[in-house]
Amino acid sequence: MKELINRNRYLYHVRDRQEIPDEAFDSLKHELYKLEQQFPEFITPDSPTQRVGGKPLEKFKKVKHVRSMLSIEDIFTEEELQDWENYLKKLANSNQLEYFSELKIDGFAVTLVYEKGILLTGATRGDGRIGEDVTQNLKTIESIPLNLESARGAVGENLENLILKGRIEVRGEVYMEKADFEKLNRESQKEGRAIYSNPRNLAAGSIRQLDPKLAAARPLKFLAYDIVTDFGQEKHSQEHSVLPLLGFKTDSGKVCRSLSGVLAFWREIISKRERLPYQIDGIVINVNDNYLFEKLGVAGKSPRGTRALKFSPKQATTRIADIKLQVGRTGAVTPVALLEPVLVEGVTITRATLHNEGEIKKLGVKIGDTVIVERAGDVIPSVAKVLSELRVGREREFHFPRTCPVCGMELKKPKEEAIWRCQNMDCPARKRESLYHFTSKKTFNIEGLGPKIIDKLVDENLISQPIDIFTLEEGDLIPLERFAERSAKNLIGAIQESKKISLSKFILSLGIRHVGEETAVDLANFFTSIDKLYKATRQELENIPDVGPKVAESISAWFGTEQNRNFIDNLLGAGVEILIPEKISKKLAGQTFVFTGGLKAITRDQAKKMVRLLAGNISESVSRGTDYLVVGTDPGSKLEQANKLGIKIINEQEFIKIIG
Repeated sequence: MKELINRNRYLYHVRDRQEIPDEAFDSLKHELYKLEQQFPEFITPDSPTQRVGGKPLEKFKKVKHVRSMLSIEDIFTEEELQDWENYLKKLANSNQLEYFSELKIDGFAVTLVYEKGILLTGATRGDGRIGEDVTQNLKTIESIPLNLESARGAVGENLENLILKGRIEVRGEVYMEKADFEKLNRESQKEGRAIYSNPRNLAAGSIRQLDPKLAAARPLKFLAYDIVTDFGQEKHSQEHSVLPLLGFKTDSGKVCRSLSGVLAFWREIISKRERLPYQIDGIVINVNDNYLFEKLGVAGKSPRGTRALKFSPKQATTRIADIKLQVGRTGAVTPVALLEPVLVEGVTITRATLHNEGEIKKLGVKIGDTVIVERAGDVIPSVAKVLSELRVGREREFHFPRTCPVCGMELKKPKEEAIWRCQNMDCPARKRESLYHFTSKKTFNIEGLGPKIIDKLVDENLISQPIDIFTLEEGDLIPLERFAERSAKNLIGAIQESKKISLSKFILSLGIRHVGEETAVDLANFFTSIDKLYKATRQELENIPDVGPKVAESISAWFGTEQNRNFIDNLLGAGVEILIPEKISKKLAGQTFVFTGGLKAITRDQAKKMVRLLAGNISESVSRGTDYLVVGTDPGSKLEQANKLGIKIINEQEFIKIIG
């Protein structure tokens, strides 16, 4: 009976076919439920009756992703697309690249982990490294298979072995079809409940409900776009061919052997966009060769080998009521347009960035102008165009100041840059923004010390710089409004707990210009201590992948300032303990490893992680550039290919000896 139910689930949700009526399908599930109640010893986690169950959770557990869920950099024009390809060709040293283009579903990204064919964990992206365990909610989605067993015999030897004995990770988007969303909103309106702004937000909110029954009540669907697990695939397009065999609905996409093919696919999708049952906001373009994709690496938070070619951003018109200046922690002075509220893509917009003085001049913006504002994905709204023909004569010119609007210090702008900056390290605005950054989740993560509490502590002259946070005592906090003995004790406890911090987060907390989260991790892995980073030369910094001359210069200049070195010394003197990352060296630099078959002492993902930590390269396919093929149990076709090419073949024990 379970097989019959699973077969019809697959036909309906993956193949868009229906062999039995809905009523008969529901009746089958009910009969299975009754049988399981009669014989509970036969209830299994992958049973169709287990999609909804259990008590509401108190909170979501954290899940560390084996492989980071990176974001995708957006582009909007053919010129940007061409610039990207030119960049790739230079990096790859090749004039011929093949791409795989697919739809960019406007949904909520999740990852699914299957152990021996059974759904083990489902998690959100979170910050890309750590997400939330939302398995119970994802089980309620019928288009997510609970068991991959039915795929056996159709997916090839390597993948079949993983289904039987190993681990498979699949990623995709949870979404809601437009018709279902509109129906849900109509029902909500009839019952006097709030209506939802857009399908994506509703899908995301449904998955993050602590009660799985609430998620089950909403018509959510899942579309898979990636198999993270290595099963011998050489191209991304192969994964899209395999996903339906595993029981997932996916976008068939298109292999494009040139940018002209990509653009033709993009235009074709634009013409079909409104007729699609779900919302999309562009197409995703991947370098189709998986080995080259991995070799291209990551820049910032996005792989170099992928881009999202977005459709024209959604826009609306409104009026600029005023223009204010914001001073960031690096001293950057950014003009922000205060808008009359306007709805764009289901979100009410009241502010839009004007970027810099040059952008204001280019647009010809005046206070009081009617303008077109746009949202490009989830980025900060911006002013796209001034409708100067609607001016009535009361509009006012905005003159960009040459002194800081907060501290009055003279602003400076290098000739090669577009942004004016406050040079005063003691500028109250810079110091406040630095405090926000220092205590944020991505750095010291001091629970209970958000911007509002920081503002209160600054206004009461209790803190003015990060080191002051670690000198606070309960007695300093209790007299403050809305602070009681218990809340003061909790905050001081959280501050003490935060003193143990990983090296990468510590580096990020320093607020070095051009050093973001990914760069901080790279620096921590490469140098392994703050002392080594402090002593690093410009050349050593530039040897790190993804650290160019500009970033290296910024890091070198920061550590070359006595005030900054004293800042670190003071933090360490206050009891901050930097947790050193795992043993890192460059012993495998320049060497490429390929794996085939199952490993016993460690997992495949752990083995790959160790290679990368030791500065080695991982490839998913054997080529003349491969240095080692690591062979485990039940090896696949890679072994034969390695023998033909004369690649060095080692077993698991030899590999472990190499990595030490």
